[in-house]
Amino acid sequence: MPPLHPNAQAVADRLAALEVAGQVHMFSERVATAAQAAQRLGIPIGAIANSLVFDGDGRPFLILASGAHRVNTDKCAALLGVQELRRATPEFVRAATGQPIGGVAPVGHPQPLPTLVDVALREHETVWAAAGHPNASFPTTFDELLRITHGTATEVAG
Repeated sequence: MPPLHPNAQAVADRLAALEVAGQVHMFSERVATAAQAAQRLGIPIGAIANSLVFDGDGRPFLILASGAHRVNTDKCAALLGVQELRRATPEFVRAATGQPIGGVAPVGHPQPLPTLVDVALREHETVWAAAGHPNASFPTTFDELLRITHGTATEVAG
């Protein structure tokens, strides 16, 4: 396995501090999309926890969505109490998380982000999330994602 990129190492350190057992894996090829990650790991796309940053009235929000779902922004905006929720620009994502699009981890941001966690992830014993770099991922569980993000479990699709 290749050595960890500095962003992935920072996420690995944060995960260790949070007592997460899953180890960060650095892949030699890009796994920046749910489809790429699922194919590389040999798992269903629904077991990928996409860390998606949204701009809600100028504030960052994190939605951990099953790779099998599209986020319903109107529904999530109402849950988060914002007027409008839209996909953030790469610059907004980097400023809010310190991480690039395609590699945003659920944790390791300069400030914790209000987070929604897709209840569909509960269907999978193990889910995989990005770890600070487009080539880095780590295994976790739905319950662990809720714990480490202080997230709210909800339906984010439909």
